[in-house]
Formats: sequence, structure tokens, C-alpha cells
Amino acid sequence: MKSEEEIKAMLLEAEEEAKYWRDRFHSRTMDTKQNAECLRNYTALRGVKKTLRWVLENKAISPLR
Repeated sequence: MKSEEEIKAMLLEAEEEAKYWRDRFHSRTMDTKQNAECLRNYTALRGVKKTLRWVLENKAISPLR
């Protein structure tokens, strides 16, 4: 089982990755396939962030919504 500090580090990493993919998507310098990759990765990381926050006992956030 991961410690709280490890989970917080994972959350920080996920937030940084999501920012990278969001910024890359908004750069508009790619083709359709690359655009789809950016959106797919950003959307997946949104779920990761919600789940990690839920694991850290933020009851207001449900990973299912």
C-alpha cells in the first residue's frame, strides 16, 4: 500500500502531466491524430487526479463523476 506522501507525489505528477497535455492541445500545432492523443491523455489524467484526491479522503470528490 502506498503512503500518503507517495499518493500526494503521484497527484502532483498527474497534475503536471495534465497541464502538459492541456497546453499541448491548446497550442493547435498538430494534426488530428496528435490532437486526439492530447485529449485522450488529458481526459485520462482527469480521472487519475479525481481518484487520487478521493484516496486522500476528499469526500466531496467522487471518482465516478
